[in-house]
Amino acid sequence: MRLTAGEPRRARWLERALAPEATREVPRARTTVRRAGAVVELRVRASDAGAMRAALNTYLGWIALSLATLRAAEEAPSDGDRSGGAEALISRSS
Repeated sequence: MRLTAGEPRRARWLERALAPEATREVPRARTTVRRAGAVVELRVRASDAGAMRAALNTYLGWIALSLATLRAAEEAPSDGDRSGGAEALISRSS
């Protein structure tokens, strides 16, 4: 599954949000997360169709939550001293 984030900093943020989830055990499935420029790639390997469906549903949920968080952060007003928005979240997590 490939996600185009529009710009590299968004892709980096999304990769960082998903990477810890990829290390968790999803029954009968393994996932890797990679980034190249503005594209984040998830590779899911599953032992059967049911495991693949469950893994994809799980990751789609995490992706939706991550993107909603990113959108909210980008729309957040600056608080004066800090740069505010998603850029502040990215900088603080570096």
